[in-house]
Amino acid sequence: MPIISMRGLKKIYKTGKVSVEALRGIDLDIEENEFVAVIGPSGSGKSTLMNIMGCLDTPTEGEYFLDNEKVSSFNPNKLAEIRNRKIGFIFQNFNLLPYATAYENVELPLIFSGVSNKKRRTIVMDLLKDVGLKDRADHKPTELSGGEMQRVAIARSLANNPSIILADEPTGNLDTIAGNSIIEIFTNLHRNGSTIVMITHDRQIAKSALRLVSLKDGVIIGSQLQQKQKPNLSSNQENQI
Repeated sequence: MPIISMRGLKKIYKTGKVSVEALRGIDLDIEENEFVAVIGPSGSGKSTLMNIMGCLDTPTEGEYFLDNEKVSSFNPNKLAEIRNRKIGFIFQNFNLLPYATAYENVELPLIFSGVSNKKRRTIVMDLLKDVGLKDRADHKPTELSGGEMQRVAIARSLANNPSIILADEPTGNLDTIAGNSIIEIFTNLHRNGSTIVMITHDRQIAKSALRLVSLKDGVIIGSQLQQKQKPNLSSNQENQI
């Protein structure tokens, strides 16, 4: 049974008398421990798909099953519970608390989950060690590089041991070296059993995934397995579709 299953998914946004069909009938299955890249140009529906996949939004039509639960019909409170329990988010702009340390940013999901202080300490320090930032635990985002901030965001996304990791343009604000280091972390996470869905418009970044799903005008126009290879990014990441 796929960990993610979407059938006939549509999303229509209405502004006054104007309706915009962002998704126009998505059928998509993602198996446990897959590493999938979803690519497409701006306006293709990538962000809308990510929001629904991450239980941040609900479809106008269709069904969405996450880990065998029909979340497309859940109310906002239930969706919030699912997000905190099963999904780890990584965003292009990091979304870190600016006045909190790296340790405090990673700790936040554990506080919301009611994890004890002693256990939180162990989990947070282990995660910061895993992303190479154990010695930067007391630094605030303004004291970290872009790559370091994204590594903090990755550690935070893993705090509650989620079933799936959703990454939205995770290297979009990073230089070549930092971008490659983030992709290397994703590759290692996948090898260790994580399910990863990465949204990107950069074909070079997408090469790090094992499956490529192409989106255009709110529909899937292709899905293909690809041989895994280390991405070779240009300095300004201009390899875009």
